[in-house]
Amino acid sequence: MRLDKYLKNSRLIKRRTVACDACNAGRVSVNGVVRKASYEVKPGDVLEISFGERAVKVRVLSVDEFVTKDSAKEMYEEI
Repeated sequence: MRLDKYLKNSRLIKRRTVACDACNAGRVSVNGVVRKASYEVKPGDVLEISFGERAVKVRVLSVDEFVTKDSAKEMYEEI
């Protein structure tokens, strides 16, 4: 699954366009490397997202295409 779509489906970022902009601005890194929105996310990847002063670091547990709001938090774990 594309990185921007994963960020939207997992509810880490609300909209896919905002997720795409964050990736293109270099605020999202996967396994320590800044990646574009088209990067394919795999289970086990470690994502780090910078929101201004705050940074969120999560490990990808699953990559599900269709997710409900309640099960979105099961797609990742915070580190």
